[in-house]
Amino acid sequence: MSNITLYDKFFGCIAGAHIGSAMGAQVEGWPYSKIEEKYGTLDHYESYMHYKNGWQREPGTTEDGIERQKLMITAIMEKQGRITAEDLKNTWIKHMNPEAPGGISEPFEGILLAMAKADLPARDIGKYCDYAGLVSFGRSCHPIGLINAGNVQGAVDDVYEVGQLYQTSNSRGLKWACVTAVAIAAATKPGATVDSVIGEIYNIADTQWVLPEIERELKNTKGISDFKGLREYFDGVYSNRGLPYQFSYANEIITKGVCIFQMVKGVTKDAVIAAVNMGRDTDCAAAVAAGISGALTGASSLPDEWITQLDYATSVNPKTCTKRTLKEHANGLYGAFKSSLQNININLSEMSKEG
Repeated sequence: MSNITLYDKFFGCIAGAHIGSAMGAQVEGWPYSKIEEKYGTLDHYESYMHYKNGWQREPGTTEDGIERQKLMITAIMEKQGRITAEDLKNTWIKHMNPEAPGGISEPFEGILLAMAKADLPARDIGKYCDYAGLVSFGRSCHPIGLINAGNVQGAVDDVYEVGQLYQTSNSRGLKWACVTAVAIAAATKPGATVDSVIGEIYNIADTQWVLPEIERELKNTKGISDFKGLREYFDGVYSNRGLPYQFSYANEIITKGVCIFQMVKGVTKDAVIAAVNMGRDTDCAAAVAAGISGALTGASSLPDEWITQLDYATSVNPKTCTKRTLKEHANGLYGAFKSSLQNININLSEMSKEG
């Protein structure tokens, strides 16, 4: 990993999250036994009709969480640095495809957009979302981690700020989202390792709701060396049924994502395959596990054909908010990070003249 550049980590994070989401979306909600029966081991894209908003999708098509991520990337590119909830609200108004809510995004995002257009304060909008415990923000906040590369506390602060568009302030969903963003910010540090990333999670995790669960499951799964053993174990831990978005609560998805990251030692391709074969909310688990892994080890383990097909599927997607390629997303984020860093250095230089 000593040869991995910071740009490689930006690209690896975005590519891992998007590819994992696309491959996982075609089996989202399936029990792992059904995935195994059809595919053996799922390791490729197929055309699929999503069970929530049925239209036939090109192999490699992403889904709702990536649309959230794309809008965050757009806001960061326009701001050339860290964003506020108000910045992202304005980006929704300017750039959200009207066909996205209920088409590729969740229906509730159309309601949130209507409130944004009605000029509600951005920090109030999440109060009107019914799903404060979901992984909505935690599975999509990768750009928040990247624009705070190396700045763990900045990632925490921005999750609680920007996440208010989706979920209630200080809700469990946002406490869990801090894990994703902090892991990514920590993984971008020079010399980062799987253990150092997990150590940063331990340092910031909410001690009431988050840390005990992550600590318990990392310990319980430490001896499991393959995804089949991991999914069998988790099938006895998480089995929520009968609720809206029953597979998609943040504690389950982010805990699984971190445990997969530990098991595959941060290898991005292995994180994708493990997560998409896990069953239940496969696309969200893959976005978390592969996004964190990509921020540590880059995208070199990802097959070129996965990247090429995903970019093609994006180019023909009528409902997406932007048709940028994976490289264009990474370039935009990395450019914004460098610009933000340059501004800090200029300000530091100016202020140092007074000393």
